Amino acid sequence: MANYAKSSTRKDTSALFLTTLLVLILTVSKPVTSQNCGCASNFCCSQWGYCGQTDDYCGEGCREGPCQRSSETGGGGNSGGGGDAVSLEGTVTPEFFNSILNQARGDCAGKGFYAHNAFMAAANSYQSFGASISKREIAAFFAHVTHETEFMCYIEEIDGPAKAENYCQKDNTDFPCAQGKAYYGRGPIQLSWNYNYGLCGRDLNENLLASPEKVAQDPVLAFKTAFWFWTTNVRGKFNQGFGATIRAINGMECSGRDPATVAKRIEYYRDYCDKLGVEPGDNLSC
Repeated sequence: MANYAKSSTRKDTSALFLTTLLVLILTVSKPVTSQNCGCASNFCCSQWGYCGQTDDYCGEGCREGPCQRSSETGGGGNSGGGGDAVSLEGTVTPEFFNSILNQARGDCAGKGFYAHNAFMAAANSYQSFGASISKREIAAFFAHVTHETEFMCYIEEIDGPAKAENYCQKDNTDFPCAQGKAYYGRGPIQLSWNYNYGLCGRDLNENLLASPEKVAQDPVLAFKTAFWFWTTNVRGKFNQGFGATIRAINGMECSGRDPATVAKRIEYYRDYCDKLGVEPGDNLSC
């Protein structure tokens, strides 16, 4: 009996030790979540929005930080995909920005709304967008902005109010549609749907679910919603090629369903890559 008791005690002690060790391992290795990521400089932001240093974080889909990707020239880079990181302010100059805006019709509401200083103010506030970005990704972002807003002509979706019912996911209990509010497309990327307004508003500390119209009233906020959508839904796909970003923004155009629209997006992307002096890369279509 004495020997049995002694053996049980040893087993209990070993089990307790292993349990404690497992808890410590899980605690130390647990990824850190962060709104818009914003990891420490030596950590990667994974495609799921967690901070870490292994291949799961720095490999495929890595949003920012020391991501494991190659550049256009074959060298390394810490960009969100498509080459070495560059200065957002030094690349998106007033000349580059206005070369897009100036192609909009003269009577466009966007000409009195979208402006380079609003873009930079938004970037300075939402720093994860430009903290680690390549010329190729900048070209991709503006290609989609150009298509969604027709050269930054439109602030709101054409006939948006008439389509309001189409953008309310009524069974979404986390971000229910507010009575009398409409969640059609607004801003440079045309933020749509109640759940996107809810998630974006939560991350930007703005109650966009209750006041979606603010996106069409404040140009800095409008650009921040575009940055939020890009870093949350698009950036993680960019290392797969421009075609993957089309699918992330509007997959209904892909797989031969709207080839003309896909071709226009690619045309804008090639044009902006050319203006920025960078090759567009592979896998342009979806």
